[in-house]
Amino acid sequence: MLRSTLNTARLVLRPSTPEDLPDFIALERDPEVMRFLNGGHAFDRAAGSEESTFFRPEGLEPDCWTAKRRDNGAFVGWFDLGFDDEQNPEIGYRLARAEWNQGFATEGARALVAHYFLNSNCVRIYALTMAVNTGSRHVMEKLGMRFVGTYYPDWPNPFSGTELGEVEYEILRAEWPAG
Repeated sequence: MLRSTLNTARLVLRPSTPEDLPDFIALERDPEVMRFLNGGHAFDRAAGSEESTFFRPEGLEPDCWTAKRRDNGAFVGWFDLGFDDEQNPEIGYRLARAEWNQGFATEGARALVAHYFLNSNCVRIYALTMAVNTGSRHVMEKLGMRFVGTYYPDWPNPFSGTELGEVEYEILRAEWPAG
């Protein structure tokens, strides 16, 4: 049930497959997409460190969806609701730069939040981002998430902005509008 294809007004979110890997890699190679993940360095999986701390989907993960435009099938990005703790999954997303500032992050994340609250036993969904990532923070707020706190992780390779920490937002099932 959780691996269903989801349709929104403008997006189709479907379970990711290995055929999506070239699109995922293209995101990792875009320095602007990577700005808040590794300081804006294009990431090359062939030469990159396996010690990198950001999520790199392969298309086999049970909790990752590929987002495409409903009107033309163009790749928009991916969304993930991590299963480290089924009652408290972490939501994440990465979108192609050409798709930024169009509401797709909010639209896709909202669909996943609703899907999980309706079809799983999760009680809390949370999200993390760098404190300086105002775009992602704005998406979290539009989802109805509330600020939990700021943390100062030990970044293996610090870059500009890491000194301001990472922020956590959450939404509880009881707080969700349809909950």
